[in-house]
Order: sequence, then structure tokens, then C-alpha cells
Amino acid sequence: MMRRSFALLLSLALAFPAHAVDLPDLGDVGTSDLSPAEERRIGEEIIHEIRWKDAAYLDDPEVEEYVNRLGKRLAAVSNNPQQSFDFFVIKDATLNAFALPGGYIGVHSGLILASESESELASVLGHEIAHVTQRHIAQIVGKQSQAGILMLASLLVAVLAARSNSDASMAAVAAGQAGAIQSQLGYSRDFEREADRAGLQTLESAGFDVRGMPSFFERLQRSSRLYENNAPAYLRSHPLTSERIADMENRAASMPYRQVPDSADFRYVRAKLRSQTAQPAEALKTFEDLVAHTPKDEAVRYGLIRAQMRAGRLDDADAGLKALRRDIAPSAFIETLAAELAMARRDAGGAVRILDAATRRFPASQSLRYALADAQIIAGRPADAVVGVRQELQTRGEDIRLWQLLSRANADLGKRTAQHRAQAEVYALQGSYPAAVEQLEIARKAGDGDFYELSAVDARLRELKVRVREERRERGLER
Repeated sequence: MMRRSFALLLSLALAFPAHAVDLPDLGDVGTSDLSPAEERRIGEEIIHEIRWKDAAYLDDPEVEEYVNRLGKRLAAVSNNPQQSFDFFVIKDATLNAFALPGGYIGVHSGLILASESESELASVLGHEIAHVTQRHIAQIVGKQSQAGILMLASLLVAVLAARSNSDASMAAVAAGQAGAIQSQLGYSRDFEREADRAGLQTLESAGFDVRGMPSFFERLQRSSRLYENNAPAYLRSHPLTSERIADMENRAASMPYRQVPDSADFRYVRAKLRSQTAQPAEALKTFEDLVAHTPKDEAVRYGLIRAQMRAGRLDDADAGLKALRRDIAPSAFIETLAAELAMARRDAGGAVRILDAATRRFPASQSLRYALADAQIIAGRPADAVVGVRQELQTRGEDIRLWQLLSRANADLGKRTAQHRAQAEVYALQGSYPAAVEQLEIARKAGDGDFYELSAVDARLRELKVRVREERRERGLER
């Protein structure tokens, strides 16, 4: 039923393409027709489209890990700490963030770069978290089912298309979707105010500077006035008013003043993104100028080293990295950078040594473990990678990156049964169940699996064949 509903959603999105609308929240959810499980399933469908089909998805475990750490710190003190969240980043210079059904929150790289403090970035995430915890998308569908479905379709179109063509999306609104959006505008304004207030409370509870919220939103509004025909995307989907900003400022002023320094990780993430968004020569010039003005800023020096690596100036990068490591506190970001430089110098063994020590020093960093397994495979030590990845999979069985690494490592070891069994899990997590079944069929015929492994393959094959049949029935292809 859910896949049929989503197929309908997709067809509506194609028939009535529209610009993204507010995703506000907070209110009576008792009239919602969309259960939390259904909402999560819809979110999963959309996130699959983004992660596996949208080239703008930023597949950077280090950046994604930071955004998730920040987001989950906020979610833990929200008004629904039991809600599951998954944060991801889109490579897009526009200032935008969006909440999807079921706790998926996307952040544009441009928004991260535009945030002048970590509290500002946290304020946007807190606002989006509030949209999710009160299940406002579900309320829209429940209160006005047809208009709600159309608005949810608009959301999908906005995520997959309107990011890069706001003019086309706005034209589509005028062509046929404006009525559905206008019917919800009153709710949206109310819910946006509620999201501001809940987000502000979450920001304070998480230990951030609450003044980061009104200051960032006010800066966005000034940008909107200066560039009226090219307003920040966040303002198009979250309309700001002077009343809202004044309300945020008044509430923030009534809260205790707290000066909160930015974390080093926030500054490293911004420097990393900045070093990647321009052409190598341009990025190099930018960071050389920044270092000339702020020679002791560790994040700027980190960004310069990354820019030097992109420009092929590995000796300069090596010298800069050695100096940086002497001057600053240990960081997983710096260790990852050191390993990447070793790999650029074709020293995979050196990268393994750096990352092996780093994973012991920073055991909570999953991105370091991905990097270690990758380096082990490249260094000709796939057996070590298999041991480490299998250990991680015991507690992270739905981590697609781990399954990808396990498949690669087993391929290098010539273990075809294990290779195709792992690749089947990759496809299953992507929602490609027929492809997963095909991989398991190959694994059965590989001829190098023992009794226990083949038994596991058979059990998983039966389970996935049931999923394939269910999917075909939902699509009306099988009775």
C-alpha cells in the first residue's frame, strides 16, 4: 500500500510540479491520517532517490558524521527525543535546509558556509527538527488529504529539481499548484512561528547561543531584500516576516546570555567544504590570502593544506601539515587529512598506520573506520579490512558503506561467495531487491562458501524473494 501511495505521489509530482512549501510543525496531530511508520517509509523512499540518484548528494562520511553529531545533540533535547533522525548534506551553494517525512533532514553546503557560527547552523537544524518532532507533514496530509498529497509531492519535486531551477518551480506554482499551497499558508505561518519557538528552546537546552537564531534569520532576510529576485532558497520555503524575527529576538533576549565558542570540527568542516567548492587554483589563492591575514587560524591552515593537495603541491601540503600537527590539539579531521596526503603520495601503508592509530585515539569516529578499511584494501591487506568491517557490522548492520567495503575486501581475497553476499546487502539497502536476489544467486553458485555461509545465503535469499513478490503485487504486476 505504501509503495502504491508513493507511486501516486510521484505521479502527482510529475503532473503538478511545484515549489517547496514550508515544513512547519507543532500542533494537534490527533487528526493525522499518516502514521509514524508510514511517514518514515515515505521519507525512506525520498532519501533513496536522493542518495542513489541525485549527483548533488555529498558522499563525504566525515562531513556527514559532523552534521549528524550536531543534529543529534539537538534532537536529544528536543520535545521528542525518541524520534529517529538522519542528517545529510547536499552539494549546493544555495542557502537551504529541509525536513523530509520521518526524520530525514537535508542541509545544503551553502548554508553551512554561510553560517558565521556553529550556533547559527544549530539554529537552522533546531528549526527543522521541530518540524519533524511535531509531524507537521503528516498533519497536512491528514487535514486536507488531496491538498496534502499535492504538497508532499511538491516537497519531492523541490528536493530533486527545484534546488537548481527555482524559476521553473515558481512558474509551476503559478501554473496550477498555487491554490493548494495558498490553502495551507495560514497554517504554515503559524507553524513556522511555533517551529521558531521550539527550535529556540532546543538550541538553549543543547548549550548553544540562542542569539544565533535571530541573527542568522535576520541576515537571511537582509539578503532577501538586497537580492529580491534571487532570495535565499531557505526563505522561499520558510517565509520570514519581521514579526517572526522580532519574536525570536525578544525570546532570545529573555534567556540567559551564553557565549559559546565554535567547535574545531565546525570550523574544519567549513574549511573543507570551502576548499572543495572552487576550482583548485582559485581555492589555493583564497586560502593563501586567508593564511596571510590569519596565520594562526588552524582551520584556515587546514583548508590551505587541502587546497594544496588539490593543486598537486604535495610537498607544500606535507610541510604545512607537519607544522599544523605540532601547533594544535589532536583531531580526527587532521588524522584523516594526514592519511589522505599519504594516499596521494602513494603510501597506502603509511595511511594505514596513521588511521590505525587514529581509530584507537578517536574510537567514536565512524568516518575514520571507513577510511582505515579503504586504506587496508588499497595497501593489499583486505583480510584486515574484513576483520574490522565485520566487527562494525555487528552493531551497524544497515550501514551501506560497511557492506560496500566488505564486498570490495572479499573480492580482493577471491572469496566470491562472501563478495556477492555483501553486495546483495548493498543492493537491498538501496531498495533494489531484484538486484540483491541476483547477487545471492551468484553467491550460491560461486562454489567457495562453507555450509554455514551458504545456509545464511539461502535464508537471506528466501527473505528477499518475498520482498520482491510483495513489491510486484503492490505495483499490480503479480497476484
